[in-house]
Amino acid sequence: MTATGTATRPVLSTPRRIAGIGLATAAGVGVAVQSRINGELGVRLADGIAAAVVSFGLGLLVLLVLVPALPGGRRGLAALRGSLRSGALRPWQTLGGVCGALLVATQGLTIGVLGVAVFTVAVVAGQSASSLAVDRAGIGPGGRQPVTVARLAGAVLTVLAVLLAVGDRLGDPGTLALALLPLLAGLGLAWQQAVNGLVRAASGSALTATLVNFAVGTAALLVAFGVEVAVRGVPGGALPAEPWLYLGGPIGIVFITVAAAIVRFTGVLLLGLATIAGQVVGAVALDAVLPTAASHPGPATLAGALLTLVAVLIATLGPAPRR
Repeated sequence: MTATGTATRPVLSTPRRIAGIGLATAAGVGVAVQSRINGELGVRLADGIAAAVVSFGLGLLVLLVLVPALPGGRRGLAALRGSLRSGALRPWQTLGGVCGALLVATQGLTIGVLGVAVFTVAVVAGQSASSLAVDRAGIGPGGRQPVTVARLAGAVLTVLAVLLAVGDRLGDPGTLALALLPLLAGLGLAWQQAVNGLVRAASGSALTATLVNFAVGTAALLVAFGVEVAVRGVPGGALPAEPWLYLGGPIGIVFITVAAAIVRFTGVLLLGLATIAGQVVGAVALDAVLPTAASHPGPATLAGALLTLVAVLIATLGPAPRR
């Protein structure tokens, strides 16, 4: 089978899908934590793109040391080169990191104003729609997957759930305008997960796929930062001293590695919905336990988080499509 993942595959067992969903949900909680960290770093540096460069750059440095040091990582790099040379993996299929860079940049640019919960609803709206389209087009390693009733219901219910969770914040026109950035990032997130899965399939290593993602994303962010400096000058914020503000990159490594490893078991839509569930639960918990000026958790937010989990369960337990 080539990296395009078009070969016919058997139906995957429900226990395996549920295990993958559990891992994806936990990774989604990590994304919510990463969003808070990168958002705070963007506020401290007074520049969201600079915060994204720091986050992605640190993650890349960790991977540049880790991947060549591991036998599986070295084999993965060799297999990746072979797949690119043979055409089994096409160059455009390695560009998922661009979408990851956009997501991390929007964390630093918008969360200080929107809060983690509103940021999450914007990402969810884009990700739910694009996940259905990506699965239907067969871009990911699982090949084409039909839009079943359960999967469509799960996606629609997820969007309704997050709208309920943050509905009191969506009446502000300024909030809606700023939320367009994470909405665009959400649209790209499903495609990123799909092509990272292809890189993982071609290399045989989830860590190698993660390294490619971070290398491409860091390069894109450095270009954007260079343009920003040329137009606006060097940002005035100093690097903060708190170590926890630099954990966004390592958290991103865990998320991308998990997503690249399990997307072939879950499909892009179920991976996205489970990640969304983790993000919403994590965002609500962060806004409740560690509130900021932009966060306003309440009963509707908690109800929306619970409904999100129900939506993921509906999509997960529906009939498994043939892949």
